[in-house]
Amino acid sequence: MHEQAAYPINWPADPRVWLTPENRLGCWVAVGDAGVVGHVVLTAVGDAAEVERLFVDPQATRQGIGRQLLDHCVKTAAEFGRKLSLEVVDNRGAAVHLYRRAGWREAGRTPIDWGGDHASELVRFVAP
Repeated sequence: MHEQAAYPINWPADPRVWLTPENRLGCWVAVGDAGVVGHVVLTAVGDAAEVERLFVDPQATRQGIGRQLLDHCVKTAAEFGRKLSLEVVDNRGAAVHLYRRAGWREAGRTPIDWGGDHASELVRFVAP
């Protein structure tokens, strides 16, 4: 997926560790006819939670997979009693659109220097 979708922007040295961080509250995958078509990680950040690594295979987009994964994180964070947020790079228009449609609210932007030609800001959203 990195070659096709530039995800992640910077390929991790150890993808398995990157996909399953130690501070995770949960990791989930979405499976379709062709196998895994999406994934997401919910991490603990202090007494809050953050959606991370939300990705849907470009060939499986517009089927509600991203929304289902996102909604699962909202439900799980609520079960843990944690406020929920996420960050996304500014060049991910489809993701930003998904978050807005799902009722997430933009809470700020931070300039980044690690996005190369792909991204210049990290956009922070808070859950509805």
